[in-house]
Amino acid sequence: MENLHDKRKVYEKSQLIESEIKQNPFEQFRDWFLDASASPAVSEANAMAVSTVEEDGCPRTRMVLLKEYTYEGFIFYTNYGSRKGKAIEHSHKACLSFFWPNLERQIIIKADLEKIAENLSDGYFHSRPKGSQLGAVVSPQSQVIPNKEFLEEKLKELEKEYQDTEVPRPSNWGGYIAKPYEIEFWQGRPNRLHDRIIYELEDLDWKISRLAP
Repeated sequence: MENLHDKRKVYEKSQLIESEIKQNPFEQFRDWFLDASASPAVSEANAMAVSTVEEDGCPRTRMVLLKEYTYEGFIFYTNYGSRKGKAIEHSHKACLSFFWPNLERQIIIKADLEKIAENLSDGYFHSRPKGSQLGAVVSPQSQVIPNKEFLEEKLKELEKEYQDTEVPRPSNWGGYIAKPYEIEFWQGRPNRLHDRIIYELEDLDWKISRLAP
């Protein structure tokens, strides 16, 4: 057993003030994401936790890479038949979370998810390295497999099959767009008086509030 009571740090690198934030949360996200991308201390600024709720009512969280963000939402790709995909079919709501500890910042996004157009999934799929394309074809994501060699042998077979031809995108693989209705920006502050600014979508406008830490 280990007592972790004294494992804490002082947050003091920045602050979040209403007079300085953007009125649109997508613009605020862009500013923070660019800061994270430019920081040598952040290895994957686009790594985010995606939490979904499965049929047993229990949330499940995994790390996913954000591949695009627009004024409409946040896009990532996966196997539609995976546990993640099945959970999204069960409940179209999800929570996305970015945590950049070296910047002492966190963003929490509550959103409705829907599949993106097939041609957009096609375009991204064929922009990936061929090995990644084949990996998406080979893997029955989240299903039980007999052993590691099972996938390796299938990959070798497909490498030969598609050696000189284009790999077709599997119909069960593609993108989701998370359309947010709530976005919270968290900035660490001294004495645990952290700054928390929340944007909530009301009709077509974003309401901005400050939350107690």
